[in-house]
Amino acid sequence: MAVLTTSNLTLSYGKKPIIDELNLQIPKGKITVFIGSNGCGKSTLLRSMARLLQPKTGHVLLNGKDIAKRSTKQVAKELAILPQGPAAPEGLTVLQLVKQGRFPYQSWLQQWSAEDEKAVMNALRATNLLSFMETPVDSLSGGQRQRAWIAMTLAQGTDTILLDEPTTYLDMTHQVEILDLLFELNEKEQRTIVMVLHDLNLACRYAHHIVAIQDKTVYAQGAPEEIMNEQLVEDVFQMPSTVIPDPVFGTPMCIPYGKGRVVRHVNTPQYA
Repeated sequence: MAVLTTSNLTLSYGKKPIIDELNLQIPKGKITVFIGSNGCGKSTLLRSMARLLQPKTGHVLLNGKDIAKRSTKQVAKELAILPQGPAAPEGLTVLQLVKQGRFPYQSWLQQWSAEDEKAVMNALRATNLLSFMETPVDSLSGGQRQRAWIAMTLAQGTDTILLDEPTTYLDMTHQVEILDLLFELNEKEQRTIVMVLHDLNLACRYAHHIVAIQDKTVYAQGAPEEIMNEQLVEDVFQMPSTVIPDPVFGTPMCIPYGKGRVVRHVNTPQYA
């Protein structure tokens, strides 16, 4: 079952088409990752799926209904999006930020409730941020800050979460920390996760479903072990490579060609 569907979707900036008559289905309860070269339209596609960008033609369906014909509050109760590089006002605490995830549920008639409080606390707990509640967001480390923004999306209580390059500017440790968190949310709560990633090896490790974008449309899609190969990397990224099984996870691992030191006798004891 698809949670998000695009039908003949065309997206453009001005007269320049970015995505052209795209038909795509995002599987429910899975982790889907968009990959592709810079400027291919990955982030644009993600934004259109969250109704942040109006299509030139075509439609986006959220749980079978045209997202353009639904109210902002209705959409926000089913789908949350974390854009690339979000910024919080100076001095805003983690708790204040995470509480913003409950705004779709507030109205003149319905103010802050016990349910709202529970959702916020659960989000802070899931992201290991309870001890940072009163800490200003701008004083956190990169990984902590990203967890705070993810906590806000969790507090929103949606079954579907979209993230645009959630590991950008993070070191290796914090990249894995964020992706592990998203993986656990999918495993334990069956949340549908859709994200843009640049690192092919991490994409293959964490994704159930990969969508490779090229020439304004889908070049290939499917499980990483089914579609990731040297030809895809060559065609989508214009980069010759070797794709082998990851020695630890067994998922596809891309080794791009290029210049660098060549170390001989790698089977000597220091590499064992």
